[in-house]
This record gives sequence, structure tokens and C-alpha cells, in this order.
Amino acid sequence: MRQGAHVIVIGNEKGGSGKSTTAFHLAVFLLYQGYKVASIDVDSRQQTLTHYVRNRREWAREKGLGLPHTTHFHLPLARGDSLRENHRIEFDLFRQAIGEVEGRADFIIVDTPGFDTNLTRLAHSLADTLVTPVNDSLIDLSVMAQVDPQTGEPRELSHYARLVQRARSERLAIDGRNIDWVLVRNRISMLSSRNMRQVQAMLDRIAMRLGCRVADGIAERVIFRSLFAMGLTIFDPLDEELLGGVPTMSHMSARQEYRTLVAALNLPHGRREDVRQAAPQGRVNQAGRLPDMAESEG
Repeated sequence: MRQGAHVIVIGNEKGGSGKSTTAFHLAVFLLYQGYKVASIDVDSRQQTLTHYVRNRREWAREKGLGLPHTTHFHLPLARGDSLRENHRIEFDLFRQAIGEVEGRADFIIVDTPGFDTNLTRLAHSLADTLVTPVNDSLIDLSVMAQVDPQTGEPRELSHYARLVQRARSERLAIDGRNIDWVLVRNRISMLSSRNMRQVQAMLDRIAMRLGCRVADGIAERVIFRSLFAMGLTIFDPLDEELLGGVPTMSHMSARQEYRTLVAALNLPHGRREDVRQAAPQGRVNQAGRLPDMAESEG
């Protein structure tokens, strides 16, 4: 029987939290580990992951480099007059993309927009691992829950937290599996501060309330902006020819931080066949159908 790929969804309803950078770095890390990886961009407005993929292909072509690439899909929002028909079209596109790669990819990585859409909800319902980057500030914690300023306890869940809870309930009903939800502290300051300690304490309380885990993410680094223009990641070889310049200590520090993050995700490892056997053997909704393809770059 065909085995399914392990689906990693990167989600957060706040823009600028580093979702696309995280998605692409995870994809390239897994490629270098020898896995077959598909990537799906359901952010029709920003399309940051799609731009990242195209930058990588163009840089590799220009420099004659043998870089590994994902099989990539960009799924647009349907824009007809009928909401029901739009949802049906988007569902079919998503099903087509998943169906095309599920039997031969080891991992599928889905990048979602910073706002609620039908494709966002479909993607979350498919997740085996859900990664939510959260900027390391008290303001950004509101994307998860409203926190009591006196006690630091979460008192009201956000729209996004409720969306994830619904997706987890649906997934449990479909195949009896739970979504492993990991909150990732992102853009961490290099210097310890009272604010950082408060963020960590509040995030721990929110995670306990939501039934998810917290992982340290990546420090604020300028290097990611320059790598994006070339479609490169800190997992690519850090040599002068590839980068177009001399690598810095920031490259090495960021690489170690991402390795620590990957380890915290507890992704299935081992031979590719073992990864597929650890994943669900099909993803159906209550209607008995597989829940999304429009533009493919293989």
C-alpha cells in the first residue's frame, strides 16, 4: 500500500514572523539529508517561498551549480463570485498537489499566509508537524493568546489558536493521529534581557494551555536577507564561489541554531522508507476525499 509523506506546515497569522525562511531552510536541510522534498506555497499574496525557490533555481543556473531543489507548487486563491465554488476549486488544487507527490516525497513542507484562508485551514488539517514561528516580543504573543498582564496567564485564545485546535480535532477524527504543534521563538535578541525572560515564561504558559511544545529558534541576523536574494540557505556549502563572497561567523552560528531547531522538531529519521512508514497512509476528510496545484516547478 502506498505510504504517505510526512507533512510539515509552517503557520502563524502574523506577518514577518519568519515562516517562509523557516520553511525553506527545513526543506533544504532535508534535501541534504538525502530525502525527497516537496514544497507548497499557499500564500497567494506574498508568495515569499515561491520567490525563494525561483531565486535558487536562477542562481544555480547562472553559476552552474548543482544545488538540490524541491518539487514546488504555488496554489493561488480562487477568485470567482461563488464562495462555495472557490472553496471547491481550492480543495481540488490542493488535493491534486498532495496526490502528485505524496507517494514519492518523504516530506511535504507547506508555507501558509499571515491571514486566515480556506487554503490555510486545509493545510493545517493535513499537518503531521505544525511549526509556528513567534517573534521574541511580548506584542507578538497576542497572535497566540491574550495574556493577563498581572499574572502572565493566558486568558483568551486567539483566532489562530482556535483554528489550530479545530484542525487538530478534525485530524484526530480522520485518522486518530494528533498534530505535533511546536512554537518556535524567532528573531531572538543576542543579549539576555528582562523582556526575553518574560517572553519565555509566557510562551511556556501558553504552550501548556494549548498542548504544544516550545523550541528555541533563530537569532535576528542580517545574513538571511542576503541569502534570500540568491535562494541559498545556511545549510548550503559555505564557500566563496557559491556565496559570491567570504562566509562569516554569522553563517556558522545560524547553521548551528537551525540544526538545534530541526532536532527539537523530532522529525522521523532513518531510511526514506522508514519515514514513509511513520506517516499516515492517506489523508481524507469527512467526505472521504483527499484534501491542494496550479503552478509546479519540478
